[in-house]
Amino acid sequence: MNPTTSGVAHRQADEQWLADLTDNGPAGRDAVARLREVLLRATRHQVWRLRDLLPGAGAGDLEDLAQQCANDAVLSVLRRLPTFEGRSRFTTWAYKFGVHHAGVAVRRQAWRHREILLPDALTSLADRSPTPETVVGATELARAVEAAIARDLTPHQRRILLALVVEQVPIDVLADRLGSTRNALYKTLHDARRRLRSALIASGHLDISPDRSIS
Repeated sequence: MNPTTSGVAHRQADEQWLADLTDNGPAGRDAVARLREVLLRATRHQVWRLRDLLPGAGAGDLEDLAQQCANDAVLSVLRRLPTFEGRSRFTTWAYKFGVHHAGVAVRRQAWRHREILLPDALTSLADRSPTPETVVGATELARAVEAAIARDLTPHQRRILLALVVEQVPIDVLADRLGSTRNALYKTLHDARRRLRSALIASGHLDISPDRSIS
């Protein structure tokens, strides 16, 4: 099959997926069942890939989690059908929903019983007792970052930055615990990083070319 013929076949297959999934009859039910099989392959793959995050989970637990994630992913795909633009195969596009849902679910499970710290200060970045092997410039930069975090960020920005970057709390987990959203936390993190960058430029610890704006 030449590339042109293959491309036409792929587009036709994608169009058939969309038509079937929006059908209210037997064709629609069959398409949803086939879609779930695609997504179950994705969720199983991701759950097993991340299984080390769930040391107490057995094979049955992992399978149950994959099944639940596949159900959730089906609903997400059906809600997002109007956003499919055909930039990739429909099954490739849908598969990513399964991977995403499984990744989020595993991280939530892993952090379910863990305390989430929201530190208000960074105390471990700079080496207070540098050894002769410590690079002086790196130590000064670390202390400048620590000072900028304490001085130039709002308390909320400081806690979100430290929780996500230093404590390595998954953003989905943090959003759940704080009753917030991923987008809101991403916005806070973005604003915090911009403030840090501006502060480090102003203190001479970060260079910026004359024609480059701060983003």
